[in-house]
Amino acid sequence: MNTASLVIVDYGVGNFRNVQKAFAAIGADVPITRTSADIDAADAVILPGVGAFGDAIGNVRQRGLEASLRRAAASGKPFFGICAGMQLLFDQSDEMGIHTGLGLIPGHVTRFPQGLTVPHMGWNQIEPVGDHPLLASVPAGSFAYFAHSYICVPADPAHAIARTDYHGKFVSAVAKDNIFGIQFHPEKSQRVGLQILQNFLRLVIGDS
Repeated sequence: MNTASLVIVDYGVGNFRNVQKAFAAIGADVPITRTSADIDAADAVILPGVGAFGDAIGNVRQRGLEASLRRAAASGKPFFGICAGMQLLFDQSDEMGIHTGLGLIPGHVTRFPQGLTVPHMGWNQIEPVGDHPLLASVPAGSFAYFAHSYICVPADPAHAIARTDYHGKFVSAVAKDNIFGIQFHPEKSQRVGLQILQNFLRLVIGDS
């Protein structure tokens, strides 16, 4: 498959190999990189991640990757945040202190309301909002795999393209221009996850 030049950014927080294997399952050879030069040269960027927001953004900055990630987003190339990578797209998080994010989508990241069991872990349904190409062929009520204690709150509700109910609705997928994010793990979400990765590839290279 002609995948153009996509890269998965490894900043030391998360299992990037499983995301790479999920892309391989749909015929896409997507390398993992740790360098700004590769990010600058790529046609599209995938930013996965797990764990605490502060650790994640701290690693991005310690490895000198923040400027290249911002350049990638500003250039208009497709930019895809997954799980903690989606959270990093926002302005800030209050997870264990206040931490500033990449500021690519206005809004903040905050803990699930008190009284809920966290982490929210396991299979749950996603409900697309509108008709976004990232979620093409993903029917309402499709199940995806989640593992998180914090949720994204976009400043503009129009940036939410899917919601999920966990004793109340939260945003589980976002999009703003060339910036996309999903809170769940596509590499663990079987057919639904692979469909979303395929949809992202189509956003990068078209249907060829």
